[in-house]
Amino acid sequence: MADPSQPGDPEEQPDEPDGTPDEGSVPGLPPFLFGGQGGPGGPGGGFDPANFDLSQVDLSQVMRILQSTGPVNWEVARQVAEQVALEGRPEPSVASADRTQLEELAHAAQTLVVGETGLTATFATTLAAVGPKGWVDLHLVALKPVLEALATTLGAAMQQDDDDDPDATAEQFADLPGFENTPFAAMAGMPGMGNMMSMLAPALLGVQAGSMIGYLAQHALGRYDLPLPTSDAPSLCFVVENIDTFESEWSLPRDDLRFYVALHEVVHAAARSVPWVRERLVELATQYVSSYEIDPSAFEAEFGMIDPQDPESMQRLTESPERVLGAMQSQRQVAPREELQRLTSVMEGYADHVMGRIGRRLITTFDQIHEAMQRHRVERGEAERFIEGLLGLKLERAHYERGQAFVEGVIERAELEGLNRLWDEPAMLPTHNEVDAPGLWLARIDLPDPD
Repeated sequence: MADPSQPGDPEEQPDEPDGTPDEGSVPGLPPFLFGGQGGPGGPGGGFDPANFDLSQVDLSQVMRILQSTGPVNWEVARQVAEQVALEGRPEPSVASADRTQLEELAHAAQTLVVGETGLTATFATTLAAVGPKGWVDLHLVALKPVLEALATTLGAAMQQDDDDDPDATAEQFADLPGFENTPFAAMAGMPGMGNMMSMLAPALLGVQAGSMIGYLAQHALGRYDLPLPTSDAPSLCFVVENIDTFESEWSLPRDDLRFYVALHEVVHAAARSVPWVRERLVELATQYVSSYEIDPSAFEAEFGMIDPQDPESMQRLTESPERVLGAMQSQRQVAPREELQRLTSVMEGYADHVMGRIGRRLITTFDQIHEAMQRHRVERGEAERFIEGLLGLKLERAHYERGQAFVEGVIERAELEGLNRLWDEPAMLPTHNEVDAPGLWLARIDLPDPD
């Protein structure tokens, strides 16, 4: 944990007082707009349209939430992500001693990884030691292309009936949990409000995107715990508070764990430094999330009639996130998901091998930490598993083992030098059959170019 004797960076301190917003509110907006405390109906009371006084509303904030140049309101996403990540706490400061140690360990790891892999671009990666908010700020940018593609798909489904009867769509929107007895619900019943309500879609999708990033930030140790389809240049990021929590939960020696995490980050950053790898991850994830099909009849077949006013009906959805994803999936997602899982399993197998070659020489508790980390990445909470599935990133232990077996098979035949040909070009990615038969991959890449 951060050393309390070290003063925190003033720029890292929260701008808002500590506290948790009222349930159903969006941070930064008046709570009574969402039925919270302090509204025109009194503390904790519902919204009464007859007593609604526009002078009580900061219209500049309302207009800000309605204004968006894309499918996601990223200001809403940022506020929600920070609230979820920190759960109302201030951003923890990072002690200068912790920052210095992690920098030294990362630089040592870079030298060792380049010596094994020859991927020299990892020397150019930047480094940051942060709290959960720092992780959020980084990934709001890095995940933007894929999350905007997802939001475009979901937003189109939310508004697919607008051309026929936008006012009816607005009234259905007003029945959603959390929006009953609010000004939005009251306005939804007015003629001509359908188009206005559709303007809220980017804000709602901002809440969704922010929640996803916030949940991931609660447990992330670095950037590459998951093979997230990040579009920015690779970098090193250490979430110090989460690393210390993991250390305590698994009773691991601090110096060994931090060196392990540094190696893990550097190896994955090295692979991401290959331009086609980073570009292909984003391309495949974008194809996957753009291919969801929101079919009401499929939901009804899976869950029965869904009534937003029926708690039991809605509970069937919230208790079965994987079934929700199943009802949204389409045949068009099969190919990008298979290639995404194949690419990430091989990348993870490569990273595990390089880490083992280095770590077992230099970290006495390497195997203990490695087992804890493997369990950390396959035994995630429900929210993390849902996000993995939503983005097409879900890897079971069998996927990791398959990638490891491919890597070991190639090295047995051609050593690490042969395996490093993976990074030459996209055509070097093994096919489905080649992952299970590494000799086939080696035979193919050694064939002369037909051109």
